[in-house]
Amino acid sequence: MIRIEQLTKRYGDVTAVDDLTLHVPAGELFCFLGPNGAGKTTTIKVLAGLVRPTSGRAWIGGHDVLTDPLAAKQMIGYIPDMPYLYDRLTVSEFFDFSGELYGMPAATIRAREEELFDTFGLLKSRAVLVKDLSHGMRQRLLYAATLLRDPPVLFIDEPLIGLDPYTIRSIKAILKARARAGRTVFLTTHILALVDEIADRIGVIHQGRLVALGTLPELLASHHVKGLEELFISATGGWVEE
Repeated sequence: MIRIEQLTKRYGDVTAVDDLTLHVPAGELFCFLGPNGAGKTTTIKVLAGLVRPTSGRAWIGGHDVLTDPLAAKQMIGYIPDMPYLYDRLTVSEFFDFSGELYGMPAATIRAREEELFDTFGLLKSRAVLVKDLSHGMRQRLLYAATLLRDPPVLFIDEPLIGLDPYTIRSIKAILKARARAGRTVFLTTHILALVDEIADRIGVIHQGRLVALGTLPELLASHHVKGLEELFISATGGWVEE
């Protein structure tokens, strides 16, 4: 579903992503790990069509993100770590706007609103302006609006920022259910416990290069470590105390 071949992105003299090749199939919950500045967010932005790569190619559902960007973007939902929402719209207006952008029928949007607002605890906040929402409530609204179209591919940059334990539990269940339904979930996170709990496969990027790829048992065995924290340190050039 996601295919990346020899992808490189440079900002001047800085190489953010360095010759990245990766395939994430449909139905996989893929977790992308790395230190701050490793290239995780840049990779997602390239795949989402927000940043143009310096070289290399990427496809979403067979659609080239450079030569067929509209078709590629129709396949994805993207939840960034620091989203921008339209503050002067109400919660319902923003949700409706998100569906209308993709030409969804009003009746479909209304039906999905009931379901998703119930899931994310937004039913009592329909008329509240976005600017008056807490950070956690804004994140809930973004999840609801992104899942409105049921996109085949979901990119999430730090999925649990600002969320309460109840919402975190719901998000984890939703992501697992999407993968079971054949959707592809590609997320970055620094919360290793989350990765340990939900990841089908893990990729570790360091200084723009993919340094580890596989299931957790495969990576623990290949790096001769006992846990994900030790794996992360080992794969990114740190040391593990005996």
